Amino acid sequence: MVYDFVNPLGRVYYEGNRDLLEKVNRLILQCKDKGMLIIYLQHSHRRNKFDAGLTRGRLNCMETDGGDALDPSLPINQDEDFILKKRRYSGFAYTDLDLILKEHGINKIYICGTKTNNCVRSTVEDGYHLGYDVWVIKDCVATNDPNVNQVHLQDIDKYYGHVVSSTDLLGE
Repeated sequence: MVYDFVNPLGRVYYEGNRDLLEKVNRLILQCKDKGMLIIYLQHSHRRNKFDAGLTRGRLNCMETDGGDALDPSLPINQDEDFILKKRRYSGFAYTDLDLILKEHGINKIYICGTKTNNCVRSTVEDGYHLGYDVWVIKDCVATNDPNVNQVHLQDIDKYYGHVVSSTDLLGE
């Protein structure tokens, strides 16, 4: 949940992202109350634009202008949570995500954020291929088209993991 996605002045902001951010924040706090490890994946492109070309020239989430800044409303605890910069859509690609999960004995992962058809799905697929039990929290993910969102959630539920609501997950 970085500036370019959740701030109306961001390069790839779309309606609904502020509401999504509020839902994600509530989910994170509830998960923390249950003792779950929280890992933030920060989509970030280098200042020299070296890796921006991999997103087909879309210059968003750049280090140079703060587009990659995590939203200040996120309940980040610097002493307990992990923040991993990612240069690709998948949170597993070239990050320490797999290492951290394995070192903490975690095999079930819960995913929230944006965009369902890019970062969320890529992370889900890679997690599945690495043997994780993957869960997507459907009311805490989104993309700019509700129909596209629904199609990807159906695919994820059918082929890669589980799709549940935050209420079903946490029983609240």
